[in-house]
Amino acid sequence: MNMLVDGEWRTDAYQTTNDDGEFDRQETSFRDEIVSDADAEFPAESGRYHVYISRACPWAHRVAMTRRLCGLEDDISLSVVEPERYEDGWEFSTDYPDPLYDAEYLRDIYTRADPEFTGRVTVPVLWDEQTETIVNNESREIMRMLNTAFEGSNDVELWPEGYREEVDRVIDEIYDPINNGVYRAGFADTQEAYNAAVEEVFDALDHWEDVLDDQRFLAGDKLTEADLAMFVTLIRFDHVYHTHFKCNRRAIHEYPNLWNYTKELYQLPGIKSTVNIDHIMRHYYVSHDDVNPKRLVPTGPDIDFSTPHNRDRLPADLPDTLQSETTAAVADD
Repeated sequence: MNMLVDGEWRTDAYQTTNDDGEFDRQETSFRDEIVSDADAEFPAESGRYHVYISRACPWAHRVAMTRRLCGLEDDISLSVVEPERYEDGWEFSTDYPDPLYDAEYLRDIYTRADPEFTGRVTVPVLWDEQTETIVNNESREIMRMLNTAFEGSNDVELWPEGYREEVDRVIDEIYDPINNGVYRAGFADTQEAYNAAVEEVFDALDHWEDVLDDQRFLAGDKLTEADLAMFVTLIRFDHVYHTHFKCNRRAIHEYPNLWNYTKELYQLPGIKSTVNIDHIMRHYYVSHDDVNPKRLVPTGPDIDFSTPHNRDRLPADLPDTLQSETTAAVADD
């Protein structure tokens, strides 16, 4: 896989699997924090920060949803890269330009922050326009900053008091077997590594199918960061992970609770606008030529996330901004 090494773009510098054929995800590199303190290095100032995302990437999708649900569109600007990723990495184009520096590739943003940077060029990127550097490129930490450092215009709290320990526990619990598990299956180089990853994916999905039979959301009756972290995998599962990553033991639409849960989240005001199935399909099937050498993009499956769900049978504590009828939420978003 491609990466920057001492500021130079290399196409042969990063191995995605270890000696056992298991997918090995590299840790993110920029880990600073925006806080609600005027004297901080990165204070929470409206109009100062920009987020670079891909609509295809689940990690970036978490951040886009958090920004949207918290009502931060006027506080933090956002731009999108091309969905396909080739040898030069994430790129900008006429359709998806870099609004800040007219850069050609996202790697140019990384080297602007650190001319000697070594590491993978990933999304999301939280950029500080004032100091012209990357604040953070770890999705979980960016979600938390947007949720806690800024006030926003919506009455949405995704890390609410009384739920915080449970939210963090759930995010930890779903990361390796589900969020990263589909990648561990899809990029495995040995049958043993693939078998182990797939087993963990479906054991975890079965577990959460049972949990969602008795409660509305992953951490209880409130929508939280944990639900956004789960949703980005579920919304991609049947279109991509089921086929492209060979996680085909069962589709999400075959799980009664997970399927209705996915539809409810999709239909919440603000979520639908962050989902781009076309970008998702094009990215995975075109970009991963080691998995799909001919880069053919499937025409299916034909799945409608806007059909009615049954989650109203369970109690929920949702703010007024998320209280709307299912069909209206989809039509008005």
